Amino acid sequence: MINTRKACSLVLVAAMAIFTASCKNAGANSPQKSVNADAGAIGQTAEESSAPAEAVAEVTVNGNTITYGDHSYTVSGEFTNSYKVPTAFVTFTNFPADYEEFEAVYNGLLGKSIQGTAAMIPMAIELYARDAAVGERCFNLLCNSSSTVSNITRILKTKLVPSEHAPANDPYIQRYMAAALLKGAKADNAYSPDMPYTVEMAASPNGVHNVTGGTDTFIYIIAHGWDTFQRGVEIFKADGSDMYKVYNCPSCYTQCKNIKGEWAGLQ
Repeated sequence: MINTRKACSLVLVAAMAIFTASCKNAGANSPQKSVNADAGAIGQTAEESSAPAEAVAEVTVNGNTITYGDHSYTVSGEFTNSYKVPTAFVTFTNFPADYEEFEAVYNGLLGKSIQGTAAMIPMAIELYARDAAVGERCFNLLCNSSSTVSNITRILKTKLVPSEHAPANDPYIQRYMAAALLKGAKADNAYSPDMPYTVEMAASPNGVHNVTGGTDTFIYIIAHGWDTFQRGVEIFKADGSDMYKVYNCPSCYTQCKNIKGEWAGLQ
């Protein structure tokens, strides 16, 4: 019996020794594994967060041309008394891609002239058709007052954004409205404008008026999407400001001729 007890004791002591050694090894390795795992996770997060931010387009102004990335906009001509003949022009390669480009182009060049400001009307209409929230921001920048913006968007939301009350195949919905204001676009050619895009303008016999706080200038956008091709625009410049604003332009967003064919869209 004594020998058996001694044997059991020796076995128990050996088992305890093995268990203790195992615990020590586990204790030594576990923290390292945890640190390595955490380091891996942290490294992955840092790597993801270090992804390059979206590049901001370069804006340059060279005389009467502003370039935003690879899009360019050029202002030319001046208003004369030839009311039916276009004498002022804005040509551009693409419509602004977003509000940031619209704002940069307005502040950088186009908003500093009557024709440049007027030419941004179809740009804002097209951006509204693509995204109403973005378009409304564009009109808030471009227009002289919130009432002008609300007058415009109240119509555009019914003519550019189909709803259950005005399905997409309803002739009242005119997604091509911005194109109708461009040179070369007409119903017969499915509102396919000349390239580069051009907004042609002429003076209006209503002329220039001094008003409270600034000056109003009346002009026409010459466009062939309507029976009357002179689309009246009123441009306001506040006293002491270098920037022009759209005061009124209802004929630019009234019903144009219904399209013949399929519209190809605008760049």
